[in-house]
Amino acid sequence: MNLIEAIQIVSDCMDVLGVAIVSIGVVWGLIGFARAMFGQDFDLAYKSFRIQIIRALILGLEVLVAGDIIRTVAISPTLTSVAVLGAIVLIRCFLSWSLALEIDGRWPWQGISPVNK
Repeated sequence: MNLIEAIQIVSDCMDVLGVAIVSIGVVWGLIGFARAMFGQDFDLAYKSFRIQIIRALILGLEVLVAGDIIRTVAISPTLTSVAVLGAIVLIRCFLSWSLALEIDGRWPWQGISPVNK
């Protein structure tokens, strides 16, 4: 096994890990939602469920981006692959920021105001 094959395996494992994080996060959220339905009102259980899924999506996206970066930089650093990686990173960053806005009610670069504390 050469270095390129090892890097490909590492990046593939990161892709699998990213998908697993999202999948397990959704299942974990569903379990929490089902348990919360017995002790809380629907709105609170639903909000907790949404936050759990959003957190899993954000973490999964970060791992998937890391796998893409490793794959592109180490295996195929052509201008086309770097441009595709740049587009993927931009889209995923926008998704992460949008999801963070859903959780916190503010953009990630905005400070916490005294009202949000």
